[in-house]
Amino acid sequence: MTLLIAIVSLLGTVAIFYICKMFYKKYKKEWLTPMLITPLVIIGILLLTGVSYNSYNSGASVLTNLLGPATVAFAVPIYKNVNLLKKHAFEIFISIAVGSAVAIVSSFMMALLVGLNDELVHSLVPRSVTTPIAMDISNMIGGSPTLTAVFVMTTGILGSLLAPIVIKVCRFHRPSSRGLMLGMGAHGTGTSKAFEFGELEGTFASLAMIVAALISIVLSTTIFPVFEHLVINILLP
Repeated sequence: MTLLIAIVSLLGTVAIFYICKMFYKKYKKEWLTPMLITPLVIIGILLLTGVSYNSYNSGASVLTNLLGPATVAFAVPIYKNVNLLKKHAFEIFISIAVGSAVAIVSSFMMALLVGLNDELVHSLVPRSVTTPIAMDISNMIGGSPTLTAVFVMTTGILGSLLAPIVIKVCRFHRPSSRGLMLGMGAHGTGTSKAFEFGELEGTFASLAMIVAALISIVLSTTIFPVFEHLVINILLP
């Protein structure tokens, strides 16, 4: 029975995703994005059938394990446009470094303002990094990798939903601006969204996501502990 549930959960998740993707392509509504609708449909099915999350995840965890290879696959468009990326290397590095620092600081300060405990604070800090790396960072700084995965998913979905509005309002016309914003602000989900705008947008988003992850690892394990100590023990005694 357990094996049957695992098989059904795996195949069912894939089927639900592709059905949601078909609706998204047909109606082109941002709120119909598969990254948002698929989890909601699955949650509804689990509640109606009474199947536990652990039973469902026994099969669907295969998809989670593919996050790593999927992230590595983003290197392909980067390789194809390496000359363009070299041309803008300085701007890319500076913008992503600033974006990573702002993401960490804003997450930490927001968590303090709403009174979250230490575990939740450290789980929220790496929310702007792609899931596999964010979970590792969370574990290193004393957070809960599971909670971090939820925060990352929420950040990615909200970022991909709000990005078209921000792009339109701010009139971002350059592929580099669109791509870097989506990759930095919404990591994997944002990168997927960037490819809907074009290959160059997707390329810049892929690079932003990868570089942001590397910079965030360094910042979270070196500068962040010092900043946290300064804020909690000196500024907020």
